[in-house]
Amino acid sequence: MDKSNKYKFIFNMKPLLKSSVQINFLLMLTACISACTTTESDPTAAEILGNPDYQAISYGGYRQSTRDSVPSVDQIKDDMRILSAIGVKVLRTYNTELAQLPHLLDAITEMKQEDPHFEMYVMVGAWINCKDAWTDNPDHTLGDEAYNAAEIQRAVAYAKQYPEIVKFIAVGNEAMVHWASGYFVPPGVILKWVNHLQDLKKQGDLPMDLWVTSSDDFASWGGASSVYHTEDLNRLIHAVDFISMHTYPFHNSHYNPDFWYNREPEWSTIEQIDSAMVRAAEFAAGQYQDVKNYMLSIGANKPIHIGETGWATKSNGLYGAEGSQAADEYKAKKFYDNIRQWTNTNGVSCFYFEAFDEQWKDAENSLGSENHFGLINLQGQAKYVIWDLVEAGTFDGLMRDGKPITKTFDGDETKLLSNINPPPTL
Repeated sequence: MDKSNKYKFIFNMKPLLKSSVQINFLLMLTACISACTTTESDPTAAEILGNPDYQAISYGGYRQSTRDSVPSVDQIKDDMRILSAIGVKVLRTYNTELAQLPHLLDAITEMKQEDPHFEMYVMVGAWINCKDAWTDNPDHTLGDEAYNAAEIQRAVAYAKQYPEIVKFIAVGNEAMVHWASGYFVPPGVILKWVNHLQDLKKQGDLPMDLWVTSSDDFASWGGASSVYHTEDLNRLIHAVDFISMHTYPFHNSHYNPDFWYNREPEWSTIEQIDSAMVRAAEFAAGQYQDVKNYMLSIGANKPIHIGETGWATKSNGLYGAEGSQAADEYKAKKFYDNIRQWTNTNGVSCFYFEAFDEQWKDAENSLGSENHFGLINLQGQAKYVIWDLVEAGTFDGLMRDGKPITKTFDGDETKLLSNINPPPTL
């Protein structure tokens, strides 16, 4: 019963009221009608994170070689149907200045209106830059006050406008790790904006159950070199609602490859790869534990979740045939399955990177690994990691850019396996 009819029904009963018994009856009836028309409340951030029923993924949705071409609301709705079919209910975005985020929030809102049971929640990322970022002389001691304030202001506005969707705000993306040489800032810059958001919550300007974090490399959270162990980092860890850490065994197959090298050259190719992919998941779990150990060492005890991890399926560079040989669809499936099993078992949310391939990240090199982290490619083909869902009919009737979801390699597993190599042997 809609509200207008509910109150019309109650109003028309008033002439019948003759006694306190009838008044009590009316009060009970009103309460019953109200209860019957109330929908279940949305889950809180605390109820979402660590819950395997709320699988998480990183989402951009960009189709073109530049982010100047933003996916439309209808394109995003197609993506949401696909991700929902996979079981994804939580998305992570990266900045607020482009139209991608409002399009995403509008798309989810429309889908919730069309289907009250549809669920999709968002961790809004506010990008943080240092002063003079992306120039020849970035000043890593200071933040870009105007840019960063605008990012935070927009994140706050979206969180207030869409409280049923925006459940988290992440201040910065890999903004404290030193290899982000174009824009990184010291932890104090992140801390300033985290404290600002926490103050808004206390003042009632943001929902108290909105969780605030920063999404950064495991090293930035104290999990590696002591060069990151600063008082501002410690204050930041105490200030956030949870830690969102990144871990990339894929990249470390080149930069820190001890875990990656082949230990069993006498085994079959598949056995060698399977063994390496177990070690890859263990490597990620080890970096998670390193962050946890540091956090506990400073007297903090916050939930820790994985804000990013993933595995690229193509590379003509460091991770390809002439490099670590990490990039292919078979290894990507093994890593996805292994890391999801570990995170689900251990109550850890994992914002897997990423939902769909995007080609703007390495626009000049179509085979650059950054373009190939998605579960689904730009041709609407499901990679090996989710071939089983195609077979099960999960995507029946769903389209992306007018194309049905099919399998890479024409579904020929023999062809796929002929393109894989084990890790290099020492």
